[in-house]
Amino acid sequence: MKKNSFDALPLLLPVPQAAKMLGISRASAYRLAAAGELPSRRLGGRIYIVTSELRTFVAA
Repeated sequence: MKKNSFDALPLLLPVPQAAKMLGISRASAYRLAAAGELPSRRLGGRIYIVTSELRTFVAA
């Protein structure tokens, strides 16, 4: 992923979209979010991935 591609993303990504970007399954993304390994926030009963912290996750 290019460094600039993160800048064009919204502040929060739905888990399925983040999973697709990371090349992992939706189930894996939800599992990582539940474990606190993938930076996430819950809004209105849905789980979103925090884009600004996703860059750090990918770099680790």
